Amino acid sequence: MKKAILIITDSLGVGALPDAGRYGDAGADTFGHIVEKKGSLNIPNLLRLGMGNIEGVLSGRLAVEAPEGCYGRMAEISAGKDTTTGHWEIAGLKTDVPFKTYPDGFPKEFMEAFEKEIGVGCLGNYPASGTAIIEELGPEHEATGKPIVYTSADSVFQIAANIDVIPLERLYEICRTARRLLVGDWACGRVIARPYVIKDGKRERTSDRRDYAVTPPADTVLDMVSRGGKMMYGVGKIGDIFNEKGIMESVHTVSNMDGVDKTLEAMKMDFEGFIFTNLVDFDSKYGHRRDPEGYGQCIEEFDARLPELMEALGDEDILMICADHGNDPTAQGTDHTREYVPLLVYGKSLKQGVNLGTRETFADVGATVSDFLAVETPEIGKSFLEEVRK
Repeated sequence: MKKAILIITDSLGVGALPDAGRYGDAGADTFGHIVEKKGSLNIPNLLRLGMGNIEGVLSGRLAVEAPEGCYGRMAEISAGKDTTTGHWEIAGLKTDVPFKTYPDGFPKEFMEAFEKEIGVGCLGNYPASGTAIIEELGPEHEATGKPIVYTSADSVFQIAANIDVIPLERLYEICRTARRLLVGDWACGRVIARPYVIKDGKRERTSDRRDYAVTPPADTVLDMVSRGGKMMYGVGKIGDIFNEKGIMESVHTVSNMDGVDKTLEAMKMDFEGFIFTNLVDFDSKYGHRRDPEGYGQCIEEFDARLPELMEALGDEDILMICADHGNDPTAQGTDHTREYVPLLVYGKSLKQGVNLGTRETFADVGATVSDFLAVETPEIGKSFLEEVRK
């Protein structure tokens, strides 16, 4: 009952892609700049898997002599640098046209149609930091009951609300309405519910965020695993990103550590298949908030849990760790960054210390999962299974 376990360390990029300048991201390096900002990171387990041996990572200063894992980095062939694009490519789907963004806010015509549908006007409708805008517009929202709408450099329509003013289920209903409307000329990659509460006089976002993404336009490795009679198990926001397409079971998480816990629980279950986990705290709590110190601590916390994941592997299981884009916390603005992402591969029956080099596409991961589970293979991506198998 072998399992492929893929953990996405959301936004943990390892250096600017050759075309990063076109996205305003020349010189971006999420992992490298965090290490440089903090001086050092206590990440012995990531290093023993080969994180420091990856080409371009801090000029080899963190390399170890005999990595226990296989290691490399992956380039993105899709246009864009957002969560949906990155995950879809990992699963074998290339996005040729980036999702539409709204740097000046959403069109008047859309907002009028949306407000008519939900029966109330909105506040905001401009690019903003999620934590800043609830402080700025929170008092008016709480006085009027109008939801707060904002976006970013990503293709997102975010709706924030105090759940004592707009209950959680009503907020989700409003988001579903937005999702239904944001198509065609008003296309948008994701609608995101951003609930918050007032705690000790401060506005704090809760862990009840929910993403409403567009459905993938074609089958991905998730569909192929399910169709092949194997379990397709999503942990965290994987279900939201793929709009549940191809997913057989899905569990919500409230933090990175909860994501690790739920991954470990799934690893103990009696099935053969694919466990696909997203750990979002790296991105949402530290990358977008431009907090390199907090991001570094978050990496250290994940590193401390790695031995549990490695020990929980069955004899035939394979563990892969990568990211979906970068989010350099030392960069200007609050947007994702166009970067290579790391690739770490470990299994009790796999070789050690194999340098997988620079992969041409994130889709090599999906192709490897298909190869490993002997199901259909996506149209893009090249499996590296034979390179790591003993």
